[in-house]
Amino acid sequence: MSQFFQFIIRNFVLFNKRNNMKKYFNLMIKTTAVIFTLSLGNNFQAQNETIMKKKILFVVTSHDKKGGTGEPTGYYLGEVSHPWEVLHNAGYEIDFVSPKGGNPPVDGFDLTDAVNKEFWENKEYRNKIGNSLKPDDVKPNSYLAIFYAGGHGAMWDFADNQKLSQLASDIYENGGVVAAVCHGPAGLVNIKLKNGKYLVDGKKINAFTNEEETEVKLEKIVPFLLEDKLKDRGAIFEKSEKWKPHVTVDKKLVTGQNPQSAKIVGEAILAELQKK
Repeated sequence: MSQFFQFIIRNFVLFNKRNNMKKYFNLMIKTTAVIFTLSLGNNFQAQNETIMKKKILFVVTSHDKKGGTGEPTGYYLGEVSHPWEVLHNAGYEIDFVSPKGGNPPVDGFDLTDAVNKEFWENKEYRNKIGNSLKPDDVKPNSYLAIFYAGGHGAMWDFADNQKLSQLASDIYENGGVVAAVCHGPAGLVNIKLKNGKYLVDGKKINAFTNEEETEVKLEKIVPFLLEDKLKDRGAIFEKSEKWKPHVTVDKKLVTGQNPQSAKIVGEAILAELQKK
């Protein structure tokens, strides 16, 4: 900007000395051109800064009860903290969104887990997740990936949230990664692409299994069985034994089976992003 002001002063002095209207007219043309060029440059700089931020959107549930049981639920802390650690350490900035925004309920609160403790005691990220965005506040073109964390609450408020589904569809259609773990794939069941097909249709996918849901005795409490619903949508469902880590990757879609899979889902997201 200092060169711009030097240019104005030099030409203004020239005008005063010669009092030449033609020079003044030319000065105005040059000034306009300089202002336009500087403005264009600033816009490009702002766009480049947005691209360089490398942002990922984490989705967490706002639902706090397991159906009519009265038992508390929410997002499962380890399914947020372990992928967060992998991606945060790789230089990615994480934002959080929930169906209702604000402070979402937390489940699986275990601070003997060192990664949970690291996340929970990080002031910046505690503030971020405690003030999660609403779907309307999110601009999908700001994110390279979207990740749905699990926790049983996701079964009640992910699948039918059209705004979240549209965010994920937009990110995916823009070349981004869509990921989920455990009950997080509940957010994938109704995502449709521009071609009218479900996102999971024809793709290999993984999630909390029927056997695992039965073992925790919630198979008749949850609104639907996640494995069955994904199969109904055309997914090619893969799984391991109960409570064994499992991750499936297919065409920018990354899914994990259970809480034990959270870290390797984060690593798979990172691997997909590094391909870009």
